[in-house]
Amino acid sequence: MAFFDALGQQNFLLYALLAGWLASLGCGVMGSYVVVKRIGYLAGSIAHTVLGGMGFAYYLGVNPLSGALISAILAALLIGWVSLKYKHQEDTLTGALFALGMATGVLFISQTPGYNVDLMSYLFGNILMVTEQQLIWMAVADVIILLLVIIFYPIFQALCLDEEFAHLRGISVAFFYMLLLCMVAVTVVLLIQVVGLILVIALLTLPAAIASQYAGRLVHMMLGASLLGMLFTSGGLVVSYEYDLPAGASMVVLAGIVYLVSSFINYLKPRWSGVSSARAPEQEINSHE
Repeated sequence: MAFFDALGQQNFLLYALLAGWLASLGCGVMGSYVVVKRIGYLAGSIAHTVLGGMGFAYYLGVNPLSGALISAILAALLIGWVSLKYKHQEDTLTGALFALGMATGVLFISQTPGYNVDLMSYLFGNILMVTEQQLIWMAVADVIILLLVIIFYPIFQALCLDEEFAHLRGISVAFFYMLLLCMVAVTVVLLIQVVGLILVIALLTLPAAIASQYAGRLVHMMLGASLLGMLFTSGGLVVSYEYDLPAGASMVVLAGIVYLVSSFINYLKPRWSGVSSARAPEQEINSHE
């Protein structure tokens, strides 16, 4: 109860809670696409390439989140192009971009005078430092993501569930695949302020992975993942406040425990029935053909 008593007295706790909810909304929607499309490794490469843009922005003395957003989108476009054009070398090339982005960021950081604590918070997360202006930008990013998802939902659904089906329907697979990766990149930047670059993929994928075990439709998976993300960020804040632990790590550990327990429960379900309790979101495409 100490956390809820402090919530009404300390603005930074309220901002942290709102930041967790805003990030959960974006990562619940886009994380569902990442899980269904199985592009978690691409999202991870985008996330770690961001360090190069952040280091360069710090070196120039500008807001590192501006560098993070630009580098994330550029990385998404480059990784998407590599994924489309060089499918047989996709893992090697994305791994090289991953390493190059991290190394570039380290070089720029090493050449920046002094030691900046704020940059370390972007690496490991410090949700307690979120400002009102950052909350506004997070809300704007969420609105853009949700509008794009609503407008292009049938296209993204076909693209993620059956790419060949999308191509046969005349959908520009390359364009919307690039757009999807750019939206993932924006979501990564949203999560950086909450859990940092190191843990960003965990919070992007774990709520969606849990929701996929129970949701029968993609839209239900998105809703469930968003609500779970809000639960994990709120619970992580409470745990970190009560026991003086890092907030971002607490959120991810909580999400990881719930994922392992949920997976174990699903594994122990009676197998002689022959039918799972919920259809996987991947099956949804069959009911819309």
